[in-house]
Amino acid sequence: MSTTAYSINLDAKYQPLELVNVQELIDLCKEDWYNQTLCKVNDCVVRLGILHGEFHWHKHDNEDEFFYVVDGKLIIDLEERTVELQQKQGFTVPKGVMHRTRAPEKVVVLMIEGAGVTPTGD
Repeated sequence: MSTTAYSINLDAKYQPLELVNVQELIDLCKEDWYNQTLCKVNDCVVRLGILHGEFHWHKHDNEDEFFYVVDGKLIIDLEERTVELQQKQGFTVPKGVMHRTRAPEKVVVLMIEGAGVTPTGD
């Protein structure tokens, strides 16, 4: 699997009291690696990932990151092990832990992390 170009959108697409239409975003997505901030919740953001390929190794020094698979399978490589998430499974990568995500086939993921997190790593 080769390294993939990333489409990362940090501006929140939806404001409070707006309907968040995840399916519409999935249907419109043409990129292999699409990351869209859906909304802000307190000091965190909810992001949608529509992924096919692999992300680079990185870490977030000050924030945890939570992944929840909506559809498909997501692989999270850690330095000492690999975790495979199936549909309707979640996993938290603690702050400071080197990791990368991979998707051999298209996967739809929700991510929750601090609003200040840079998705590409610190």
